[in-house]
Amino acid sequence: MNRFSDELRIISPVAWAIALLAGSGLCLLLMFAAIPSDHQLSHWPLIGKICFSGGLGLVLTAVILLVGYINADARRRGMRYVMWTLLAIFLPNSLGIILYFVLRDPLPVRCRKCGAPVQPTFTFCPQCGTELSGACPACKRAIDPGWKRCAFCGGALAS
Repeated sequence: MNRFSDELRIISPVAWAIALLAGSGLCLLLMFAAIPSDHQLSHWPLIGKICFSGGLGLVLTAVILLVGYINADARRRGMRYVMWTLLAIFLPNSLGIILYFVLRDPLPVRCRKCGAPVQPTFTFCPQCGTELSGACPACKRAIDPGWKRCAFCGGALAS
């Protein structure tokens, strides 16, 4: 649960406010304007009306919070956050939200020497040149500790 609450904290207070206002506004609009004017829905029991309007309000709140999360998460990952936010908003059936979670970049790590954010797949820091992970002497691609041969070119690695 700690990881989930840490992830919720990156959503901006503005997104929280918009989500809560829109969700409660939709709930109230349905409860006091749409349901009484509809012939079939007006005959539902009170609990059914509350569940229907409250459920739709919760769904709208969740979608707006997901868009707010995508904006903040794409920003911290160094991605094009405006583009991903707009895709999450305008692609129908939440396709933009699904695409973001499938295609998002990994979280950047910090260089041990200068502290600059770097992609975890980088072998060297682009700011100071510090070696971040081992590199194959032949092809210069990143290697994992314990490899005896490079997975990319097949070259022998020093033990």
